Amino acid sequence: MTKLYTLLFALVTTLAFAQNTGSIAGKLIDKEFNNEPLPFANVLIKGTTTGTTSDVDGLYEFADVTAGDYVLVFSFVGYETQEIPVTVVAGKVSTVNVTMGASAASLDEVIITTTTRKESEAALLLDQKKAVEIKQSIGAEELSRKGVSDASGAVAKISGVSKQEGSSNVYVRGLGDRYLNTTMNGLTLPSNDVNKKNIDLNLFSSDIIENVSISKAYSSKFYGDFSAGNVDISSKDYKGKGFFDFGIGSSVNSEASGQSFVKSEGTSAFGFYNRYDNNPFAVVLSHGFDPVEGGTPINASFGGSFGKSFDFENGSRLSFYGTGSFENGYEYRRGSNVDYTNVEKKAFEDAEEFEYSTKTTAMANATYKFDDQNTFALTSLFINNASDKVGYFGIDGQGRNRDAILDTDQGFYQMNGQFNQNLIYVNQLTGKHNFDKLNVDWGIGYNRVNAHEPDRKRISVENYQFALDNDPSTMPSFYSNVVFDNQRYFQKINDDEFNSRLNFAYNFNDDIKLNVGYNGRSKERDFENIRYGYDLVNANTPIADVKNLNDFFTLDNLKTSENQNGLYQLRVINAVPGISNTNRPGLPENTYNGMLDVYAGYANLEYKTGDWLFVPGVRFEGINQDISYDVINLGSLGKNEVSSKETVFLPSLSVKYAPNEDQNLRLSASQTISLPEFKEVAPFVYESISQRIGGNPDLLGRSGDINYTNVNDVAFSKIFNFDLKYEWFMSKSEIFSIGGFYKQINDPVNQVVAFDATGTQRFFRTGEKAEIYGVEVELRKTILTADEDDAKLSTGFNATYMYTNQDLYESIIGTYSVSFNKSEEELQGASPFIVNADISYSPTFGNYKPTANLIFSYFSDRIDALGSGQLGNVIEKGIPTLDFILKNKLSEKLSLDVGIKNILNPTVQYFREGTSVGDVLVTSPNGKDVTDYKRGINAGFNLKYKF
Repeated sequence: MTKLYTLLFALVTTLAFAQNTGSIAGKLIDKEFNNEPLPFANVLIKGTTTGTTSDVDGLYEFADVTAGDYVLVFSFVGYETQEIPVTVVAGKVSTVNVTMGASAASLDEVIITTTTRKESEAALLLDQKKAVEIKQSIGAEELSRKGVSDASGAVAKISGVSKQEGSSNVYVRGLGDRYLNTTMNGLTLPSNDVNKKNIDLNLFSSDIIENVSISKAYSSKFYGDFSAGNVDISSKDYKGKGFFDFGIGSSVNSEASGQSFVKSEGTSAFGFYNRYDNNPFAVVLSHGFDPVEGGTPINASFGGSFGKSFDFENGSRLSFYGTGSFENGYEYRRGSNVDYTNVEKKAFEDAEEFEYSTKTTAMANATYKFDDQNTFALTSLFINNASDKVGYFGIDGQGRNRDAILDTDQGFYQMNGQFNQNLIYVNQLTGKHNFDKLNVDWGIGYNRVNAHEPDRKRISVENYQFALDNDPSTMPSFYSNVVFDNQRYFQKINDDEFNSRLNFAYNFNDDIKLNVGYNGRSKERDFENIRYGYDLVNANTPIADVKNLNDFFTLDNLKTSENQNGLYQLRVINAVPGISNTNRPGLPENTYNGMLDVYAGYANLEYKTGDWLFVPGVRFEGINQDISYDVINLGSLGKNEVSSKETVFLPSLSVKYAPNEDQNLRLSASQTISLPEFKEVAPFVYESISQRIGGNPDLLGRSGDINYTNVNDVAFSKIFNFDLKYEWFMSKSEIFSIGGFYKQINDPVNQVVAFDATGTQRFFRTGEKAEIYGVEVELRKTILTADEDDAKLSTGFNATYMYTNQDLYESIIGTYSVSFNKSEEELQGASPFIVNADISYSPTFGNYKPTANLIFSYFSDRIDALGSGQLGNVIEKGIPTLDFILKNKLSEKLSLDVGIKNILNPTVQYFREGTSVGDVLVTSPNGKDVTDYKRGINAGFNLKYKF
C-alpha cells in the first residue's frame, strides 16, 4: 500500500510540475549578413547555468522551464550582447526572436566570427545536417588544415570523389567530366579547355574559396544536365574595419630537381604570350623553332589579400575584399609513349617531358548592404592559367614507327613543344532581398574564356641513334612522309556565356515554404586552328644538330622563286582564294561554332510535418543546341550543321526523416538528362604525339538516314537517380553516414577507341542503357579533445564502392562507325573503389599549437576509353597518394606551413588490355604525353604575415 501511495504521489507531482512549466524558443537574425540566420550564438538564462547555442538556422529552444519571469542573455563574439526579459507561461511557448549586429568597437572581429561560420568544419557539418538535399561541403578552415591549395584538391577529400592523377579531371561517384556541373555562387562557370565540359578546379586557389559543396542528389533548382553532381564554389567576401596579409612559398619536386629545364621560345615566366595579334605565318617566319632555357626548377608562389568596410549614417555598409596570387610549378616526367591500336604504330619506350606551369589569380568582391533587407554583391574573377611543355620522344635512339622510311625498328624520334594559355573572366552581380515572408535571391553573370595554343612546334626525325654516337660521318635526317610531320600549329577558342538565376522563396509558416525560380544560360564557342607544314625539298634531309633546328629553318633556307637552292617550303591546307598555299598565309584548317541556349522554370515545395520533410519539385527546361563546322577529315561532308531543340519535364522528390536532433534518414529520386558537349559533337580531330581524339555529330540525333544503324534520334541521355542515406551527427565535428545510390542512364555516351590504323578516339551512344549501383560510407571522429573541447586528435575516413554495367550494340553505323565484340561492359570512367582518409594531431606547447595532418587517397583501376572490335579497353591504373602537412601559427600575425606531398610517389600508368602481346602501356588524351612515369615528391613551405 505504501508503494501505491508513493507511486500516486510521484505521478501527481510530475503532472503538477508539467502543468507549471513552459518553454522558450526563438530565432537569431544576423544583421551583418542581410538578416540571415545567426548560428553558434550563445543564449543564457541570466543567473543560472542553463544555456544553449543557436543552430544553423539560427533557432534555439529551452524546454521544461518553470513558469516565471527571466532574463535571456544573447551573445556572439564581436556582436553587441543583448539582455531581453521574458515571461514563461505554463503549458505555452514564449517566443523571443532577436536581431544581432556587430558593435562599432569590435567591427574588425566580424570576419573572425561571421565569415568563419561559413568556413569552419563544424558550421558546414551543421549545414549538411539541416540541408534539404543530400550534399557535402568542405570549407576554408579544413582546406587550410589539410594544406589544400585549390578547389580540385578540395573536392577530392569529399566522399565518393576522386581526381585523375596527372590531369584536372574530377570524378564524382566514378562519373567524370561530362556528368558534372560546376558553378560559382550558384551561377554557371565556363570551361577553360576545349576538351572539357567543366572548368579546371585547380584554377581556384584557396584564397578565393570560402567553401566548396557537392550536391550529389538532384534538386529542381539545378540545371537538368545533372548526372553525378553539382560542384558549387562559394567565393570569399569580407566585413570589418580592414586587414591586409601577404604570403610567400616555395617547394621542390624530387623528379624535377637537378634537371636542365627548357620551355617554348617567346613565353614569359608569368605565363603570358604576346604574339596573339600577329598572323601565325608571320610568327613562323620570324621566330625560332628550338626551345630555350627554362630556369632553375624551384617552385615559387606569392600572394596577398585585403578587405575593408565603410559604414554610412543611414545604416548601409559598403565592403570590399580582394585577393591576388601567382604560383608556378616545374614537373619532369620520364616514361614511355606508345601508339598501339590493332597493331603497334609508334613506340617510344624512353621519353621525357618538361612542364612549366603558372597560375595567376585575381578576385575582387564588393558588397553593398543597402539596409537590413537588401544586399547586393559584385564579384569579378580573373585567372590566367598557362602550361609550357617540351617533350622529347625516343631519346634512347630506339624509337619505332611502322611507317618509317629508313628504319621501322629504331631511330625514330620526335620533339614536341607547346604552350597553352587560358584567360578566364568571370563577372557576377547577385542580390538578396528579405521581406516578411518572401525572400528573393537572384544573380546574373557574364563569362569569357580565351583559350590559346599558339605556335606548337613538332619535329620528326629518323636515324636518331646517329645523333648519339661519336661518328661525324653519320647523321640523323628529317622524317617527312607527309608535309605535316614537321609543323607549326596554332589554335584559339573564344567562349562567351551569359547566365542568370532567380528564386522566390515564400514562407507560408514554419512548416511550409514554396520556391519558384528561373535559370537561363546562353553560351557560344568559336574555334579555329591552322597548321603550317615544312615541306622538305630533298628526301632524307640530314640534320647536323637535332638540338639546333634554328640553324636549319632560316629564311635563307626557304625555297622561293628567287631562292631555288632552298631546303624547305611552308605549306598550308586552306589557301587564301587566289593565293598559293606555298610560302603564303592561309585560312583556318578547321573551324566550328557551337551554341547552347537553356531556359528553365522550376518550383518545389518544402513541407515539414513532425519529423518529416517532403520536397517535391518539378522543372521545365527548353534546350537549343546548334553546331556548325567546317573540318577537313570528313571530305565533302566536312562542312555541315547539326542542331536540336528539346523541351524536357524533370520531376524530383526529396524526403528527410529526422527521428531526433542528431540523425537524418534521406531519400531522393529524380529524372535528369546529360547533354553532349561541343567537343563531343564537333568532328574536329586533335592530334597529340600518339593520340587522336575527335567529336561525333551523331550525338545530336541523326536517325533520318536509312543507312544508319543504332544511331538513335536523341540529343541527350535520360537519367533516373535514386539515393538513400543515413546520417548520424555524433557531435558538432563528428559524423557517421552510410548511403546507397542507383542510376540508370538511357543512351549513354562513351569515349571509344576506333579499331583501325589511326586509333582515333570518338564519342558514341554505345547502347540502350547503363546501370550504376553504389554504396558510400563516411566517418569523422574526434579521438582526443583539448581543454577547450577542441579536437586534439581526430580522424576522417570515407569510401565508395560501385558496380557499373552497360549494354553495347554489336555495331554502330553512322557518320563514324564502330563495333564491339562483347555485349556488355563497365561504364567508362567509373572507379569501382574510392577511399579518402586523414588524421590530424594538434598538441599544445604553451602558446604554440601546431597541427599535423596525414592525408591519404586512393582510386582503383578504371576504364579510360572503351576498346572496339578486337581492341581491349584503355585502363587508367589506380594509384594511392599520401600527403603530410604541418601548420604552424607562430604568432597572431605570422604563420609557417610545411608540407610534403605525394610521399608514396606512385607510378602513373595507362595500358591497353588484351593485345596479342598482352597488356601494353599507352598514353591517353585524358592524361599526359608520357605514361609509366612518377610525378615526384613535392616538399616546400608557405609563410604568411597579416598586417
